[in-house]
Amino acid sequence: MPTLDVSELNIVIAVLGAFIISYGFLSVKIKSVWYLGEALPAVMVGIILGPIAARFLSAERWGSAEEGQQEAITLGLCRIVIGVQLVIAGFQLPAKYQAYNWKEMAICLLPVMTVMWICTSLCILITIPKLSFLAALVIGSCVTCTDPILSQAVAKGPFSDKYVPRALRELISSEAGANDGFGFPFLLLATYLIRHADLANVDFKETASAAVEGAAHLLKREAEVGRLGGGVGKAMEAWVVEGWIYIIIMSVAIGIIIGYGSMYAINFGLRRKWIDSESFLLWPTAIGLFTIGICGMMGTDDLLACFVAGNALNWNGQYLEETEKRHDEVNSSMDVILNFGGFMYIGTIIPWRDFQMPDVTGISVGRLMILGFLVLLFRRIPAIFLTYKIMPRCVKDWKEALFMGYFGPIGIGAVFYVEHTRHLFPKPGEAMTEEEDNLTRAMIPVVYWLVIFSIIVHGLSIPALDAIYRWKGVPPIIEAEPTEIRALSVHAPIPNNGYANPKRKSIIVHNRFSRPISTGPEIMRWHSRDSHSTLHEENVDYGQKLDYLRRNDGAAPGHIRE
Repeated sequence: MPTLDVSELNIVIAVLGAFIISYGFLSVKIKSVWYLGEALPAVMVGIILGPIAARFLSAERWGSAEEGQQEAITLGLCRIVIGVQLVIAGFQLPAKYQAYNWKEMAICLLPVMTVMWICTSLCILITIPKLSFLAALVIGSCVTCTDPILSQAVAKGPFSDKYVPRALRELISSEAGANDGFGFPFLLLATYLIRHADLANVDFKETASAAVEGAAHLLKREAEVGRLGGGVGKAMEAWVVEGWIYIIIMSVAIGIIIGYGSMYAINFGLRRKWIDSESFLLWPTAIGLFTIGICGMMGTDDLLACFVAGNALNWNGQYLEETEKRHDEVNSSMDVILNFGGFMYIGTIIPWRDFQMPDVTGISVGRLMILGFLVLLFRRIPAIFLTYKIMPRCVKDWKEALFMGYFGPIGIGAVFYVEHTRHLFPKPGEAMTEEEDNLTRAMIPVVYWLVIFSIIVHGLSIPALDAIYRWKGVPPIIEAEPTEIRALSVHAPIPNNGYANPKRKSIIVHNRFSRPISTGPEIMRWHSRDSHSTLHEENVDYGQKLDYLRRNDGAAPGHIRE
């Protein structure tokens, strides 16, 4: 007999489907006109329907509805959402991108991330009371990485199609993919310095005799969390062996093996026409799931392995070239679905009550607001300004450095790191020191606040920047030799920096992100003197195109080679 089954599974599926339908109906307006992307609307829907507002969605009621299950659900969901998208981000870069741009990547992953980590930790130390410097370093490491999902939206979004040079977009995309997995050394260094601190200098919560007994007990269980002692030497040994050799190097090796193996397998299968289009286009998703599972079982860095696997998959450029020939919309659709589900979930689990607990953690909304703006200004911009002049091929001047420094959003990657950090320390109230208790109580509200702050601020920054560009009359980027793609339907929207050629039934796209190889015409920068001479040398009517762009909001006349 029919019954009304208002279970959590049915509610979640219905809400997700309704949101995708509603968003999809206005997707061109939202993405290409309002520049709001997917993250901000999804988070807002999650907040509205979450346990604080409408109380319609609550992760605590999912599955077995047991206490403490939300942490495991969050960590697992973040791993899947980020891991699959990192494989996609990796193969969408040009062939051998990491080899051609090794210097820029080394700068972004070592000095830039180190400065970001220290600056962020100092901002946390200044604004959040009751934290030691090492505790601030732990929390700072969780938000040091730029979020790969939000950064991909910046690098590949409609606004960047019009105004951000391709070399800078590729660097932002590659850096975000690599540094999200590269954050473990910073987290583990701060964690090991706390865990292996000299016990003689540690202030335990109990009496001196109880502290000695507790320390002796802890030394016997070195595999567990808590104070283990050993000093700085022991901490550095564990950091090098576990953090770098096992987690980082092992993850890179796993990613290379899976990615290279897939590349050769695909090449072999394509020559014999064994792989159909559906299986071919779903390959990155399968690689992501497989890599996440393998690294999870081995306890290595699955995020870094996924990004390396994606790069290795397209190391010869053939995979990306073949996906373009097959008009791949599968991987972009996977991106959208994962973004919707992931960010809507984040909206439902934000710990609003923890943002105002001055008597327990010393945290208040006022302090968090100050922290948000300090992190926005000092987390990334100083690091980029200190290093951009040694990356001239990708970052040409201070304006591009400011764009790269400002748009380093914090998102699901930070949620992944803070949920992983839960497993590295005792639960709040169960630690033997006040330092660890203060850390575990403060890290959840601080990280989640910075995530929601970044999603809102960076999500609204692109529309604001577009309004400024329109007001200043900044024209879109055009190329001497733009990319020509076949129009699949007369009803498909034209890209922001493109225009249709009805005679050839094609679309001409300027500053297109995706390209199988790195060679090709240099992007024209309007503020560069060389761009004027180059355009004239290529027999391009610069004045006509510029006038047309201003009058038609970026739709340029055709420059097509028959």
